[in-house]
Amino acid sequence: MPHRDPGRRERIIRACLDVIAESGVAGTSHRRVAAAAGVPLGSMTYHFSGMDELLHEAFTRFAQSVSDQFERRMAAAADVDAAKRAIVAIITDDVFDTHRDLVLTHELYTLAAREPAFRTLTNAWMARSRAALERHFDPTTARLLDALVEGLTIHRALDVEPQDPALVTAAVERLT
Repeated sequence: MPHRDPGRRERIIRACLDVIAESGVAGTSHRRVAAAAGVPLGSMTYHFSGMDELLHEAFTRFAQSVSDQFERRMAAAADVDAAKRAIVAIITDDVFDTHRDLVLTHELYTLAAREPAFRTLTNAWMARSRAALERHFDPTTARLLDALVEGLTIHRALDVEPQDPALVTAAVERLT
C-alpha cells in the first residue's frame, strides 16, 4: 500500500489538522479524517494504531511548525530592539497568522489540559519558545514574554475587534 502512495501518511496528518480546525478534537474521527484525506478508511489503521497516535502526530507536526516560525523570527533579530519588534510581529502578524492556527493551538491546549500525554507537546513547545526568547532576554523575562505571547494570541483568537499593535508594543516594552 505505501509504495503506491508514498505521501498518504502525510496527507492523513494534514487532513487530521484540517478536521480538528473545522470540528474540534471531539468531532474528529477516523472516518472524517479518511474522507478529508481522500484515502480508504483502512489506511487509518494501517498508518496509525489509533486516534491518540494520529492526534499526537498531527499536533507534534503543528507545534514544530509554529515553533520553527517563532525561532526563525527571533533568530533574525539582530538586537534587543529588533527582538521586541519580532515579538510584536509574532503576536499580531505572522506566527499565528490564520484563524486555523489559532483554533489548532487552542484545541491542543484543551487536549493537553485533559490528557497528560499531550502535555509533553505543549511543554516542548513552550521550552522552544523560551529558548528562542533567551537569545535576547534573561530567562525570567523570556518566560514572562512567552506567557504574554500566549495570552495575547488567545485574546486575538477570541476578540471581535482587531488587535492593536500599539497596545502589544506597549505590553512588550513594559515587560522588557
